[in-house]
Amino acid sequence: MDKTHTHSGQVRGTQFAVEHMAEVFRRPSLTGIEVLWRWIAGIPVLVLGWNAWQGILSAHPLEDSGFNSLDATNPWVAIVQLAGVWTYYAPHVFAIVGWLIPLGAVLWVVASGLGRNILLRRMEPGLAWVPFKMVALQGAWALLLALTFLGWFRAMQWAAATHISQTGEPDLVGFAIWSIWISLGFFVLFALISWIYSVAPVLMLLERRSALSSLGLAFRLGKGFTGKLIEINLVMGIVKLALIVLAMVFSAAPLPFSDELGTTALHVVAAGAVVFYLVANDYFQVVRLKAFVEFWKVYRAAS
Repeated sequence: MDKTHTHSGQVRGTQFAVEHMAEVFRRPSLTGIEVLWRWIAGIPVLVLGWNAWQGILSAHPLEDSGFNSLDATNPWVAIVQLAGVWTYYAPHVFAIVGWLIPLGAVLWVVASGLGRNILLRRMEPGLAWVPFKMVALQGAWALLLALTFLGWFRAMQWAAATHISQTGEPDLVGFAIWSIWISLGFFVLFALISWIYSVAPVLMLLERRSALSSLGLAFRLGKGFTGKLIEINLVMGIVKLALIVLAMVFSAAPLPFSDELGTTALHVVAAGAVVFYLVANDYFQVVRLKAFVEFWKVYRAAS
């Protein structure tokens, strides 16, 4: 971004997005660091979760839950039957989630704090190595994510309780509409708020502040700077949604040829689509951090 020819008030949040994408693409080590710390934190949790789920299935097979007897010809009946399957497995799932999620959260917070510190030092040489402060700020972000997910889950429970009844006729259309609006609403809400917790580590390193001071500053950056950060954060959120759709398209593309390809090939394609989404998502996360750094240089570097 050319600071000498661009006035901060004339910079749009996405004006240099392509330039940032190109610069991050030219430096694959940045994306590599992001991918590495995420996978270091995520793979052990996935393995533990998979083993725990297999243990649940071995003790409580699908046949006992009624899953194999779902009425595929009548979605109105099937959705009520699925609710019964969930009720059957919910206590066992929550027993695992009760220890797996806290363990995964601690592992993620530590890995993200260290990984993001390494990434930002790689992106901007000369920044400080402050892993404990970074872990504290990543913990604040994780807490926001947990509260957002809890709100979404409670809202979905309300939608299910008011539109799906075990005795009466389920309102499947109403439940689908509410599910879409609730999910999109919480996604947009998180995108509007989470940038504060994402930019705080950048402020802390670039301005050599404390964790608490940088988090407080993130709430009062001024209308101009704040608007740009919200804009780029929302755009990256839209990109994430597009990546999800693209990965779903990739994984579903071979389905018409399933008889010729076989289940193994379909599993390989689905796994490839998941890996593509994860790597692409990490790449755009680095692009967002790069945009945060560059906007800081426009709005606050002089001060």
